[in-house]
Amino acid sequence: MSKKQNTDKNKTSETLRAIAHFSHIGVTMAASVLVGVLIGKYLDGLLGTTPWLLLVFSLLGAGAAIKVLFNISKK
Repeated sequence: MSKKQNTDKNKTSETLRAIAHFSHIGVTMAASVLVGVLIGKYLDGLLGTTPWLLLVFSLLGAGAAIKVLFNISKK
């Protein structure tokens, strides 16, 4: 394998690794908020407190997403 091919392979590998890292961040943030919304909707339906628990758990999900973002950025 020539040096140019090896360099191209390394650049491709780095690009794919960066794409995987950013998609991991996006999926984790979306999942955190979605879980908060689903728990809030379920509890609102169960307890009849519409829309308060949905709002509370949505904010908790957003907070969890931000915390995960900071944890990932530390690595």
